[in-house]
Amino acid sequence: MLARQLVAIHAVRPAVRPRGYVALTTADTVVVPKGADAAVWAAAIDVVRRPAPTYEGRFLHRDFHPGNVLFDVPSPRPAGARITGVVDWAQASWGPADLDVSHCSTNLALLHGPGWGLRFAEAYEEAGGVLAAAASERLYWRVLDGLAISGAVQLVAQSWREAGRAELTARAVEERLDAYVTALMDALG
Repeated sequence: MLARQLVAIHAVRPAVRPRGYVALTTADTVVVPKGADAAVWAAAIDVVRRPAPTYEGRFLHRDFHPGNVLFDVPSPRPAGARITGVVDWAQASWGPADLDVSHCSTNLALLHGPGWGLRFAEAYEEAGGVLAAAASERLYWRVLDGLAISGAVQLVAQSWREAGRAELTARAVEERLDAYVTALMDALG
């Protein structure tokens, strides 16, 4: 459902193209989580030191994740849930579809574990979305977003706890982020 919604957003062709995307991190701003595998994180940081891959531009939300999606969940049939809206368009821009997919993937990994983050890109393609063709390009975008969250773990954890996910302490989010970055490097690196 999330993947189909994101494909629909990327299909929008605005009359006026929004500003170009802005990368939310650099190799120099990454905060390596306590206890993380230093070699894995050094390799991930090296990935984002490279120039950004070329891409076909798309309309981007730039903060697409479950917390910015409105759902109607009929009781007692949660399986009948449907999306009724997408909010928080402040960072809408033009850039690679991979950025929105990566952001949602990172958030899913932090919320539910690395497997969910890894699976979202597949779901996006199954829904008709098109991502970068080369594994190295996909790795770049996915790692770029994962590393961007590294400096905001406290804020991310607080937001999810306020939304009812009490188990998502800053430490738990750091551990999930570390596991997700490691999984990305293993799967795509």
